[in-house]
Amino acid sequence: MRISVIGTGYLGATHAACMAELGFEVIGVDVDPAKIQRLARGEVPFHEPGLPELLVKHVDSGRLRFTTDYAEVGGWADVHFIGVGTPQKDGENAADMRFVDAAAMSLAEAITRDALIVGKSTVPVGTAARLREAIAARRTENGLPGRVELAWNPEFLREGYAVKDTISPDRLIVGVESAHAEQLLREVYAAPLEQDTPWIATDFQTAELVKVAANAFLATKISFINAFSEITETVGGDIRTLADALGHDSRIGRRFLNAGVGFGGGCLPKDIRALQARVSELGLNRTMQFLNNMDEINLRRRDRVVDLAAQLLAEDRDDDGRTHTTRTQILQGTRIAILGAAFKPHSDDVRDSPALDVANRLFCTGAATAVFDPQANANAAARFPRLDYVGSAEQALRDADLAILLTEWPEFRELDPARVAELMRTPRMIDGRNVLDRTAWDAAGVHTVGLGQHIEPRVRTVGD
Repeated sequence: MRISVIGTGYLGATHAACMAELGFEVIGVDVDPAKIQRLARGEVPFHEPGLPELLVKHVDSGRLRFTTDYAEVGGWADVHFIGVGTPQKDGENAADMRFVDAAAMSLAEAITRDALIVGKSTVPVGTAARLREAIAARRTENGLPGRVELAWNPEFLREGYAVKDTISPDRLIVGVESAHAEQLLREVYAAPLEQDTPWIATDFQTAELVKVAANAFLATKISFINAFSEITETVGGDIRTLADALGHDSRIGRRFLNAGVGFGGGCLPKDIRALQARVSELGLNRTMQFLNNMDEINLRRRDRVVDLAAQLLAEDRDDDGRTHTTRTQILQGTRIAILGAAFKPHSDDVRDSPALDVANRLFCTGAATAVFDPQANANAAARFPRLDYVGSAEQALRDADLAILLTEWPEFRELDPARVAELMRTPRMIDGRNVLDRTAWDAAGVHTVGLGQHIEPRVRTVGD
């Protein structure tokens, strides 16, 4: 069986390399010649552990190659995966479907034999049925030979673990309309199926909804614990112990109950917003209304970090603690070390990153922000070039008035608090991910606080 993968971004490049690893001949297709050239040289244009080695291995073996020519794959491949992006539309919540539509129509015009088109992109429910009709109409208009079917096979990749999640997925969901389409996909995924990976064959609509439902549920868990974090910040209590206690309930589980600065990245935020937009189009405005509240909770966490920074830095003020002032007055001229820019560790993705958003908000108040991320500095600098990016955690921490841990990279979790105390002008740390042993850090001389922790404000602030 021969496979093409349309789109060679994060999803497409990973899927293409993993399909080659599973034993198939694969061609990756993209409209960007520069991206194709880099991949053909074995260069991955983003950070994903394990993928560079896999790419080089199969480019060298000849099992994996890349092209910009749809015609080249139209008469060659048996199965065509669509893995292009569905970003949020500018100024709207809805998903931008231009790239998926363009890929599907290009394939419809290029395929000259029996083939299966398989959507992997995250799309609004109803997309597959719409594309099935559009593909059939375009092929009839052009009088093209061959039977072309459509299926939908959503991806569930975790950045930092995408290779494992493709080769050994925790479940395989396929939306199909014929036994023939299902059989082809069973052949594609024969290796993971031999490992007893759960297989669910369903209709288009269910397959489309599974991915957005999963992301909405995960976002709900994160927002839920962060809502309780707002309560413990007001009345006291230990949010981490609360989460542990909830996690022992088998109906709930501990994963994704980590209070902190909230979620970001290229999937959860835009997917829950696209879901809200789609259900509104369907006349179900009230059905997903709770997602609006989740989004608000998530964004409030970022503002809370800025507020907490002002509260801690207000300790340096020479007054009696009754001052009513602004955050900008407190933060202006201070030096703050920002540990992390990516939205999560083991990734260089800064799309909708809480860490980068907080760094920018602090900069806008007049603070000098020294940002370090082990992988994401370059991507962050492309998005917010005015921030100061440094080459190590030590550089960021040197002479800082405050440090804020915003991406839980292992090297940040393993920092020596005694060394941090030596480097900083005033040893203070906000643990924005609640991953540090605060007792140990306090004992080493670094005053450490986390989100969800009650702190009596020394100076009352009135925003900016």
